[in-house]
Amino acid sequence: QVQLVESGGGLVQAGGSLRLSCAASGSIFSIADMGWYRQAPGKQRELVAGITRGGSTNYADVVKGRFTISRENGKNTVYLQMNNLKPEDTAVYYCNLAYGRSTRYSYWGQGTQVTVSS
Repeated sequence: QVQLVESGGGLVQAGGSLRLSCAASGSIFSIADMGWYRQAPGKQRELVAGITRGGSTNYADVVKGRFTISRENGKNTVYLQMNNLKPEDTAVYYCNLAYGRSTRYSYWGQGTQVTVSS
């Protein structure tokens, strides 16, 4: 069983920065793909950024150039550096871990609130 614990959310003014962290339990982190998703009130959960076990990254168009995802396998942790935050970035941010080829296993964290004031 994998547990994911997010931290780093909070209230910030527009233009500010936050860094989210997600620590994973267990021993599969280094072979897993990791992602950050977010869900705003009344909206569907959406992918913000992903990083494969090999280090390849992808971003939603709306965050490109502002957000950076990274991972530290020695600490079983994935990060999301968020710069130049906008009010529309306000959401609950969730960490996701996924691994497996023929059968895909997926785990979610409990979420952390990010609120950007204008």
